[in-house]
Amino acid sequence: MKVLVRFGELMLKGKNKKLFINKLVHHTKNKFKNLEVSFDLRHDQFFLEFDEKLELEVIKRLKEIPGIHSFSVVYTTTKELEDIKELALSVLKKELDNNKKYSFKIESKRADKNYYLTSQEFTKEIAPMILNETNNLVVDVKNPEVVLNINIRLDQVFMYLSSIKGMGGFPATIAGKGLLMMSGGIDSPVAAVLAIKQGILVELIHFESTPLTPLESINKVSDLAGKLAKFLPNGKIRLHVVPFFKIHEAILNNISDSYVITIMRRIMYKIAETYANNHDIDVLVNGESVGQVASQTLSSMKVIENVTNIPIIRPLATYDKSDVIDIAKNIDTYNISVRPFNDCCSIYVPKSPVINPTIKRALQEELRFDFEPLIQNAIDNIMSFYVHEEEKIDFSMYGFSFTESFNNWREK
Repeated sequence: MKVLVRFGELMLKGKNKKLFINKLVHHTKNKFKNLEVSFDLRHDQFFLEFDEKLELEVIKRLKEIPGIHSFSVVYTTTKELEDIKELALSVLKKELDNNKKYSFKIESKRADKNYYLTSQEFTKEIAPMILNETNNLVVDVKNPEVVLNINIRLDQVFMYLSSIKGMGGFPATIAGKGLLMMSGGIDSPVAAVLAIKQGILVELIHFESTPLTPLESINKVSDLAGKLAKFLPNGKIRLHVVPFFKIHEAILNNISDSYVITIMRRIMYKIAETYANNHDIDVLVNGESVGQVASQTLSSMKVIENVTNIPIIRPLATYDKSDVIDIAKNIDTYNISVRPFNDCCSIYVPKSPVINPTIKRALQEELRFDFEPLIQNAIDNIMSFYVHEEEKIDFSMYGFSFTESFNNWREK
């Protein structure tokens, strides 16, 4: 069995096209390294060949590779008209409901310019041969429900009926590195996948506050990372965990209730930017959507990111929540995200968080306590590790705080 894989947007990249295609092919080969799949690279597409029993797994994995525009299961035969007709009838019978009528068109292409029929002549020859032996197809060349694509190549003919939509975008890692501010909620994993889709090599940074928050909240984040890893070429993603408890405690004890979330997020941005700058990471990424909560009003975003100079990307800025949930379900992160374990941003929510904060007031609030030593200590003690595709780690088995648990897990 064969699958035809199309590059789509990559073909617009001019002189850089080869670099983009090589990245995509490398990712695809990594994705299938444990399956018996062979590759046939062509100018603007490539073929995968495999045993029919692997079809569902191959389709699943292709949907997880950024940069693939679409793909089709293709069927091959000789260049003899009778063989082409027989294969076409077999494909139509396999993929269509024979009890239903369809409007129908044949789309022919002739890669072999020496073939004795032109594309139009070939269509005129083959169409009656197919229609004469079916009773559920009606020709409609303008708006057909079914298009049978037939491509006459130098060595063979291949055909397919449907195209399966891929992730699109660009090959993972082609655009540079981004540090995604990862919560255990619905939004940030979706933002991560959208960033990966645009070629960003995403690493994750999470702020943990055990024992104020449960270790199960770290398990959520780690499990989500395992879901995201499948979209990256090596099947693993780097997770950085910031020990945030002392800062969290100082904020709750010293900052006015309405400004708690604003100051907390400003400090998180300071830490994330410092880490990014120290590790050659180009941008910060987050799952904010305009107006979704108090900290995501435009004025809140302005005040919070005032502490940074690094570019900040918000893939979900204009998304409706229902659209985000649909994507989360599609990438298989939703059921993990809705587990009832709070992270440090949701463990304490002020009764009346400020919706329109000001920079002046935020700076005044931050003068209530010297946070700099705590910030530096948190940066110095960030715990980093790789999470592999679908890997599950139960940190609650290794200790009571995450630092203790992480050290015990690492030593096991």
